[in-house]
Order: sequence, then C-alpha cells, then structure tokens
Amino acid sequence: MENASRSSRRDFLRNSSGILAGAALASSLSVARSAHAAEDGAIRVGLVGCGGRGRGAVVDCLHADENTKLVAVCDAFADRGAGAVAELAKQMPGRIDVPADRVFAGFDGYQKVIDSQIDLVILATPPGFRPMHYKAAVAAGKHVFMEKPCCIDAPGYRSLVETNKLADEKNLKVGVGLQRHHQNCYLDLIKRIHDGEIGDLQYFRVYWNGAGVWNYPRKPGQTEMEYQMTNWYYFVWLCGDHICEQHIHNIDVANWIKGAHPVEAHGLGGREVRKFGPQGDYGHIYDHHAVEFTYADGTKTFSQCQHVGNCWPAISEHATGTEGSADFTNKAYVIRDRKGKRVYRFRGDSPSPYRQEHVDLIRAIRSDEKYNEGHFGAEASLSAVMGRMATYSGKLITWDEAAAGQRDEMPKQFAWDAAPPVLPDENGSYEHAVAVPGRYDPYA
Repeated sequence: MENASRSSRRDFLRNSSGILAGAALASSLSVARSAHAAEDGAIRVGLVGCGGRGRGAVVDCLHADENTKLVAVCDAFADRGAGAVAELAKQMPGRIDVPADRVFAGFDGYQKVIDSQIDLVILATPPGFRPMHYKAAVAAGKHVFMEKPCCIDAPGYRSLVETNKLADEKNLKVGVGLQRHHQNCYLDLIKRIHDGEIGDLQYFRVYWNGAGVWNYPRKPGQTEMEYQMTNWYYFVWLCGDHICEQHIHNIDVANWIKGAHPVEAHGLGGREVRKFGPQGDYGHIYDHHAVEFTYADGTKTFSQCQHVGNCWPAISEHATGTEGSADFTNKAYVIRDRKGKRVYRFRGDSPSPYRQEHVDLIRAIRSDEKYNEGHFGAEASLSAVMGRMATYSGKLITWDEAAAGQRDEMPKQFAWDAAPPVLPDENGSYEHAVAVPGRYDPYA
C-alpha cells in the first residue's frame, strides 16, 4: 500500500491550488534551507560512482533545481572521477565546484564524499555496493538518491529495511531510480486502474527482452577484482543478474499497481547464448529468466526477461482485470475493454522521468515533505532477487524465505588484489560458477 498512498499524495499535490501550494512552499523554505550550511541555500551534491548513469544523474539533478551544485565525487577507479568532473564541467558550466582534493578514489572513497560538506548524495555504483553506501549516507544525515536495484541479496535487503527506518526517523529524503513513478503516462494509467477502470485485477504480464549490454575484454595486468569491477554487469555480487538490474523496472510496476509485493515465485531460466572462453566473457549470469510471481490474494505476474539477440524485443507491462486491460509500452499507453476495443489512450505531456525524479526529490528536500522511496525500492529489489533465487534453484521461493536468506553474495574484503566471490577456472572460464537448477542452494 506504500506505492498506492504515495501516488495519492502526488495526485493531491498536483491537484491542489497554486495559492495553497505556493503558501506551503514559502512557509517551509526557511526551515528547509536552514538544514544546509550554504548561506545561499544551495543544495550541495556528492556523486558516488562516476559511470554513465552517475554522470547522467548529476546532470538531471542540477537541471532539476538551479540552486544545486556538484561539490565532491568518487569512483573506485582513480581516473574516472577526474574524467567525470571535466566532462560535467563542460555540460554544466558554473555548476561544478569539485577541486582536486574532493575527487576521491578507491573502495573507501564513498565515505570521503559522504564526509564532505554535502547535503545530497547520488549513489550510482554497481548495485552490490548500494546497501553499504546507503547505510553510511543515512548514518551521516545525508539526503539520498540511489539507483536501482537497491540490493542484490537477502542480507542487503535487510540492511535496506533498517536504513529506511533510520532515514524516516531522521526525516531524510530518499529517491530511487525507478523513474516510472515520475512518468505522467504511468501515473495517469495507474490512477485509472486504481479507480477501477479495468475492474478487479486478475494478472500482469511484464517484459524486459533485449539483446544484452556491453562487455570489455580482459586487459593484460588486470587483477581479477579489476576485471570484474569493469564488467560488473556479469557477476551476481555486483549486478544481481539482469533480472535485478533491468527487469526490476517492470516487476516494480506490477507491485505498484497491485499495492503489494509477491509472496512466492517459481520459474525457469538458463544460459543459452552467453559464450565461455579464455577471456571469461559474460561472467556467470543467466541470459534468460521466466518467473511466475503470486500475490497474497492469488493474483499473478507472468514475468520474462532475456539477453538474446534476434528474438522478440519487448520492454512493457500489461495489467488485465475483470472489465478490461491496460498496456504500458513505449508506443502507446492505453486501456481496452473486455472485447479488446481501445477506450482510452494517454495523450498528455510526459517530461523526462529521469529529470522529474530529481525535481520531485529536491522539491521534497526544500519543502520538507515526507519522502522516502527506499521502501518500495527495497520491495522491488527483493522481488527481483526472489525471482533469481527461483530460476537459479528451480524451487518455489516464498517472500519470507527470500527475506530471511543467509546467502551473502558480497566479497569478504574490498581491495584490488582481493579475491571476488567467483573466480575463473584454469582456462579463464566462469562456466563452473553458473547456477544449475536442482543443485543450486538459494539460501546457503
């Protein structure tokens, strides 16, 4: 119900009169600004993770509010922080105030950014690090924007739950990169579904089927940790598998519409086209998953995701009810009656949700609105993890079992010469580490 109530709150704010909204904002600005050390009321932003998504999030954040500036960055790789600062300075002139002594590197660089005089931190490293970084940011009293997924295993989920509670206690604002929650076409159709326009919900179909993403060949002299950090998408401890990293968006939409998380999952998956070789290409994750999620009242979500070329491409969500259906695709956002006739199509404006999620977060910071997307971010993340546990093991996984699981995917030590949880064999292949249903223990 967190998602439904949050949607209603947004609808209320949008429908309130401009006079009331302006009065509320004016009365709270002085309080909100007093929380920031900058006398000019600027929100000082720190960036943890200087890859493409991190740089993009900074641009969106700075465009969202003219009185924001980037003041500190870090990346595990030393060269990436300085490169990001130089690139961002060209894109956002006058908004980047990051001297060399606030460009940090290494596995502990995130703490140095958090300890800088910042108000808001953007967490955009590979998702395996998210629970640790989020916990440190909230402990230090910082507002947070974190990319999805928010965790890749059960211990990470439990950490998120505790950090979300602390963020609420400290009245910190938390945004999560599940940007569909800020996209007008989704907000419109989901409100109509909640208002009963397709009747009682029966089932959902959700898809993220594509050809896959980048990978980088191993370089001479790279340590195993350097190689895996460079190719983070292909290792569970860093990515969670693509069911977590990408398909979480679609699973989250089903949860949002339903106003709940699934209580069990079972499914099939495997690795058909990922190649193995002396370069260790594509790590040990699957290239396809199909999961049946079940909610407490028996409603189902039928879920597919794949990284296989020359196959049916689909990134969409579909809800079916007793009186009709709703389709969320990049071509049309429509409602149909029981006979399949289109009875409604969204035709309004839909500004960039990547920008809007930062607009909404900063508005909440400045107006001191209660705002914590970490709750549905945690639920969506564990839903995806539960799906992976089901496909890897071939077993039926319940929510309670998934949440209580003790399988910790993270390394025991973070250092460039440390051993990651999965190592290649003598031929440089990770084939031996691919999960085999019937043998894989999702809880160990």
